[in-house]
Amino acid sequence: MIALTATRLHTPMQAVEQPVVVLDGDSIVEVASRSSRSVPSGAQLIDFGESILAPAFLDLHIHGGAGQDVMSADANGLRTFEQFLGSHGVGGYFPTTVTAPLDRILSALDHLADAIEGAERNEGTEVARAQPLGIHLEGPFISHIRRGVHPPADLLPPKSEFFDRFWQAARGHIRMMTIAPELEGAKELIAEATRRGVCVSLGHSDADFAATRSGLEAGAHHFTHGFNAMRPFDHREPGIIGQMLTDARATADIIADGIHLHPATVDLFLKAKGPGLAVLITDAIAATGMPDGHYKLGTLDVDVKDGRCIANGKLAGSVLTMDRAVRNIMQFANWDLQQALRPVSLNPAKAARLINRGKLEAGCRADIVVLSPQGEVRNVILRGIISQQVPA
Repeated sequence: MIALTATRLHTPMQAVEQPVVVLDGDSIVEVASRSSRSVPSGAQLIDFGESILAPAFLDLHIHGGAGQDVMSADANGLRTFEQFLGSHGVGGYFPTTVTAPLDRILSALDHLADAIEGAERNEGTEVARAQPLGIHLEGPFISHIRRGVHPPADLLPPKSEFFDRFWQAARGHIRMMTIAPELEGAKELIAEATRRGVCVSLGHSDADFAATRSGLEAGAHHFTHGFNAMRPFDHREPGIIGQMLTDARATADIIADGIHLHPATVDLFLKAKGPGLAVLITDAIAATGMPDGHYKLGTLDVDVKDGRCIANGKLAGSVLTMDRAVRNIMQFANWDLQQALRPVSLNPAKAARLINRGKLEAGCRADIVVLSPQGEVRNVILRGIISQQVPA
């Protein structure tokens, strides 16, 4: 049994001063204040001093990092990538595919299912690293007009025959799917994916307001990288962006790197969705944490310079890390740390229906990030495993 202490803890809904967190293996068994609870007798005490404890971050949309692309990385490459994520406070993630030839997607889904099942069996948990929790299928059921860098030749109509092949290859581990609701057959596929427990997210879409609402009524309840790869907002036809900003039932995510969205747009989004419905993602690619240069995103060639990832003249993912995203919204929207933690912990957990994650309370997974008051990662505890000191 291990007892963790620090100056403050964010659940993230509440702040606990002078907390003590008791861990038993990979689970939290108690969260209390030292004003009402002493450190349990016999527990190993680890004091993080003038630091803040918070739930480890969750990234629902990420393609790679540390030189590794999730569609092609082998087991060792994924471990390197997951240790990199852990060092930036991420405890769980959805490896995200990109549109590619059908066989390439099927192969990627198969090997990502292997990684998820290996993580569930606690294979290779000798070091603190992020855990793959499910697959995010981004494409190929997206708009040709709003496809971004997704290869047009590999786009597919949203038909159950294709989704069933993906589902079988992934052995049921598809937990999130981005789809354009205006496509013929999309409503039926949204309903079927929702029935299977998939978080259906609307994005890469040229949908008008009515078509977007139909997608939500069919079962979708999230939006993918808001404003990017979406029909622009118009004051007479607000389209998918208008629905995203005004629907009080749906969560939505953004890439808060200051490149994909102007800081004022980030502020607008956070004001519209509020602290309860906003989610941050990185959409990071293999170049994240690496020098400028040439990298792969699925089958795409991407050039990275000064934080911008470009393929065929268009943005192709990011080199954003989740801890940087937290600090960015503190700056862009003047949110305090506790507010800024919800879009990277509790909110993505709720959106993707991840049980016992995204919060610090008894019965939850022992995935904890140790932060400075400014949101810099000082250490992580993932599945109860404490990392080495992480530079701030």
